[in-house]
Amino acid sequence: MFHSILICTDFSHGLHRLTHFVPQLVAGGLCEITFLHVVQLSEEAEIPHIDREKIQQAHDRLSPALQNLPADINVRIEVQCGKVADIICKVVKTYHPDVVMLGSPNRTLLSETLFGSTTAELSQRLDVPLLVFRPQLISTYTSEELSLRCEHLFRCLLIPYDGSKGARYLVDRVKHRTLQRDVHALKRCVLCWVIEDSGHRGLTQEHQLRIAQTELTAAKATLESAEIEVQVEVRYGNAVVEILEAAQEEDVSAIAVSSNNLGKLMGWSVPSFTGEILRRSWHPVVFFPKQR
Repeated sequence: MFHSILICTDFSHGLHRLTHFVPQLVAGGLCEITFLHVVQLSEEAEIPHIDREKIQQAHDRLSPALQNLPADINVRIEVQCGKVADIICKVVKTYHPDVVMLGSPNRTLLSETLFGSTTAELSQRLDVPLLVFRPQLISTYTSEELSLRCEHLFRCLLIPYDGSKGARYLVDRVKHRTLQRDVHALKRCVLCWVIEDSGHRGLTQEHQLRIAQTELTAAKATLESAEIEVQVEVRYGNAVVEILEAAQEEDVSAIAVSSNNLGKLMGWSVPSFTGEILRRSWHPVVFFPKQR
């Protein structure tokens, strides 16, 4: 599904462990991998300056990524100094990765609103998908478990689907990304439609079910045209709760979502479906930003 990846680590999210699993990442369909660490400017003196010692230490910690590389695989280490979001955007413009991997702190809605978020800022500044991992997920894996996870990063996606323009855009993006690659790491998608308890547009549940089945059939055909195995499911209840439960039950690798307001003040102060999934999911989340 993705050919190249930028893996951003501050050494607290556990993503630096992936430097030991480059062959497994390659087995999962990647052939160009860039590891990035951003060093903050040192403020020990009156004038902020670059901390050369920390830069070298970061290079040393990421250096296992360059050992015993498979043939025809391009792996880079980037250690730069500055503001995290600015440096990530700069490196994206330089190497044009297909996806950017980030660790996500377990923050509340209030803390995101007051203090901001690198993920939220990048969602507004980048046009490439973001793959967001919980640090607890990576940190608790044994080496054997992490090896398998690296091979299956994009094997099966859960796609919340409601027939909206945004949902159709998400399905089209997944199809497009899959067709671009000779090696199809994405094997299966689960399309999940949740009929809310409160009802929708005054329609009965039976009518909503018929709409859901019709829309899901069309979305399934779109994905199957890219040689993806597709499973469809209709659930009843709260959309966020049901999607998170479906992710646990359907054995998926990640949840795919899309939104055009993530990161804006209104997007965080008024809870949104995408924002809630990013905050509450223990599964990795692939966020596809809307085209601007």
